[in-house]
Amino acid sequence: MSPWKIAAAQYEPLKTSLREHIAHHLNFINAAARQQCELLVFPSLSLLGCMDESQSLPAPPDISLLQPLSQAAHAHRMTIIAGLPVEHNNRFVKGIAVFVPGMAVPRMFHQSHGACLCEDLKTINVVDAQPEGVDMDPTCSLFTSSQCVSEPELLTSTSRLQRFSHQFSIAVLMANARGSSALWDENGQLIVRADRGSLLLTGQRTAQGWQGDIIPLR
Repeated sequence: MSPWKIAAAQYEPLKTSLREHIAHHLNFINAAARQQCELLVFPSLSLLGCMDESQSLPAPPDISLLQPLSQAAHAHRMTIIAGLPVEHNNRFVKGIAVFVPGMAVPRMFHQSHGACLCEDLKTINVVDAQPEGVDMDPTCSLFTSSQCVSEPELLTSTSRLQRFSHQFSIAVLMANARGSSALWDENGQLIVRADRGSLLLTGQRTAQGWQGDIIPLR
């Protein structure tokens, strides 16, 4: 079992420009780097400010505008998962951009439910069906879920993710913009849950198991 340190970014939805969203992401990335995190997961549609997913989505941003995030991933040797619209089946849907150290451009995926990562934090399988129904790759060690929901959707989602963690013996990290971001271990045991506010929820896996912390963003 390799030691990991991972983080989820949590903050209330923002209405601002793409350039300012990227600057906001970089603040979180720098904070995660100070904590020596290897993975940082942002909420759903984070590069749009975690907007309401019921709204019509705009076209994806030009990939050249995302270069600062690729550079940050390389500089800090950190895998970063951010949310943005992608084109799929001739329409714009929510998706994720995965920024990996050493890659000049992010990998883009359309997704509905989350992503499974292996030990290297680079091998990623996107889950586009209800998680309970997937054939879990036994090499995957972490499931990430990016959300922007409030009650009662949040209660339903967290219950489902906890069951999923226990069923597949996989750790689960949820980044939710509207609060209650959380980490569950491979037994479905809650390790740490955030309240509201702008913060990093971190988790570290060692030979003794998982430990969690909450770091206010200053």
